[in-house]
Amino acid sequence: MAPAVRLSPAARSLFDEPLAIAVQGLAPRQQVTLRTSLRDEAGELFQACARYQAGDDGELDLARCPALPGGSFSGLEPMGPLWALQPQQPFRRLVKRDVRSPFRLQLEVFEGHGDAPGRLLAQAQHERAFLRDGKIWAMLFLPPGEDPFPGIIDIHGYIGGLSEHRASLLANHGFATLALAYFSYENLPREPTELHLEYFEEALNYMLQHPQVKGPGVGLLGYSKGADLSLAMAAFLKNITAVASLNGPVATTVIPLCYKDKTIPSLPIDEQLAKVNDSNILDCSDTLSDPFQAPGNQSLIPLEKAEAQLLFIVGQDDHVVKSEYYATEACKYLQAQGKDNFQILSYPGTGHCIDPPFFPLYPIGKHPVFDKWAVLGGELRAYSKAQVHVWPQIQAFFNKYLNDN
Repeated sequence: MAPAVRLSPAARSLFDEPLAIAVQGLAPRQQVTLRTSLRDEAGELFQACARYQAGDDGELDLARCPALPGGSFSGLEPMGPLWALQPQQPFRRLVKRDVRSPFRLQLEVFEGHGDAPGRLLAQAQHERAFLRDGKIWAMLFLPPGEDPFPGIIDIHGYIGGLSEHRASLLANHGFATLALAYFSYENLPREPTELHLEYFEEALNYMLQHPQVKGPGVGLLGYSKGADLSLAMAAFLKNITAVASLNGPVATTVIPLCYKDKTIPSLPIDEQLAKVNDSNILDCSDTLSDPFQAPGNQSLIPLEKAEAQLLFIVGQDDHVVKSEYYATEACKYLQAQGKDNFQILSYPGTGHCIDPPFFPLYPIGKHPVFDKWAVLGGELRAYSKAQVHVWPQIQAFFNKYLNDN
C-alpha cells in the first residue's frame, strides 16, 4: 500500500496535548525524513525536520522510533516535530493572539536522508485548536458546562495587545480564565506613562461577580511584566487565592504603578549595562537594578501583605529578568517575615519565555524596553522538557488552592 500519515484523533483539538504520529506503508527499515511546517497569524513560516528509519514491519511510529542524528532533533521525541519548529527568518516568535482560527500544521514524509528533500511519499495536515468565548476589555474563556469553575486572570508581559493562548488552554482544562490586556488594545493607552491598579481591580471584581466563576477567590497567572502586576494585585487587593509568577520580577518594572494615593516607582533600568555579543545582540541580564538594594527597593512589591499562595516559576537561563535570584531572595524575605505561602519551580536551560507545551523555542527577541534584539535565553531540549513539566504543575497549583478554598 502507499505510505500514509496517521494522526491520533484525540490530539486534534487541544494545542497542549501530545500528538501521536505514525507513518504506514513504508518498506522495511526504509529511511525517510519527516518535515513539519506551519505559518503563524503574522505569516511567518516555522519548520522542523527529522530523520527516521521505519521498523521491520514498514511502520514508523514516533512514540517508538527515535529520530536519527542530522535533523532538527534526535532521540525518542514524539513531540519533537512541534517543539523543534524554527522560524525561517531569524529571531521570530510564533505569534498567536487571536485564537479564533487554529494552527494548521503540515506534515510531509520524504524519501531518504539527503540534505535536499527526496521524493514526497506522504503528507497530512493537523489542526491545533484553542477555545474562545466572551468579550470585554479582556477575553473570557469558559469551559463547557454550566457549573461554576475556578477562576484565573492571565496577564501577559510588556508587549501590548491581548494574548489569549494560555487562557484558552486553561479553559480547556476546566478553568474560567480571563486574558487581560492592559495597554495598546482597544481604548487602552498605546504607551502608558503609568498603570493604575484600579483597572486590574475592576477585572478582579468582574471575575468575582461572574456566575460561572467559583469563589470566594480567584487565581492570577502572570508572565514577565504581568507577573509583577499579579504580585502587586495580591499585595494590595483582597480575594486573590493563588498567584503563579512566570519569570517575573518581584518589583514594579517599566511603568510606575499607582493605587489610590500611592505610587510605586518602576525599578531603574540602564541600557548602558547591557553586553553586546559578536552578532550585535544585547545581553540585558544586568540592566535592571537589584530590587533588594537601595534605590531599587523603593520599587519592591510588599509581598508580605499577600495572603495568596505564591508559586515562582523561573528559568535558570533567563537573560531578561534575573528571575531565579529574585524568587530566591523574595522567599528568603517572606520566610524572615514568618510567611510560608511560597514555593519555587526552577528549570535549568530555560530562558525568559516559558510557553505551554510544544510551542517553539524563542531564544532571541526584541527587548520590550530597548526595542533591540536581545538574548532571551534557553536551550532547545531543556526548554521543551520544562514546558511539558511546568504546565500540569500550574494546573495542579490552581486546582489545589482554588478548589479547596
